Amino acid sequence: MAIAREHELHKRRSGRNIGLAVVLVGFIALVFGLTIAKVQSGATLQAYDHSYRPALDPDHPRFQQR
Repeated sequence: MAIAREHELHKRRSGRNIGLAVVLVGFIALVFGLTIAKVQSGATLQAYDHSYRPALDPDHPRFQQR
């Protein structure tokens, strides 16, 4: 004898799972879109590699007012 009927709990759980999947896909699409926009805008892509970068040092002579 196979279990053919689906309980109401399974229907509710399925609806919640689909809702969560939609939210996760939306979040992933948002992060992907922001990443593509940043890369295409040509912004300086500098990594924090623990080395001295004068461009970020406010005491560097380039930033001093004359």
